[in-house]
Amino acid sequence: MSEFVYLYRGGQRPTSPAQGEQQMQKWAAWLQELTQTGHIKDRGQPLEAEGKVVRGKQKIVTDGPYPESKDLVGGYTLVEAKDLAEAAELSKGCPIFESDGLVEVRPVMQM
Repeated sequence: MSEFVYLYRGGQRPTSPAQGEQQMQKWAAWLQELTQTGHIKDRGQPLEAEGKVVRGKQKIVTDGPYPESKDLVGGYTLVEAKDLAEAAELSKGCPIFESDGLVEVRPVMQM
């Protein structure tokens, strides 16, 4: 098994507390299913929208991380799968797709 990170990008925020609770229940159910099938390595955490970017040789600090909210990484999960194809297939159950978000599936480089 190899490790892959799911980076959750975009998606529309809930418009009401009830909608937020409904979304959280869907996320919990999906993550529980991945846990029960042995694919979760680390459930991860949601990330705040604000942040800073440090770049270049001068280490300049700017507000960040991205100018477009659709590009923001909203959270992550670390999963185990036999290959990239399986990791991508497993991501299809993610509730973020219901709110026009996306899941970036990236292999973790073995060092």
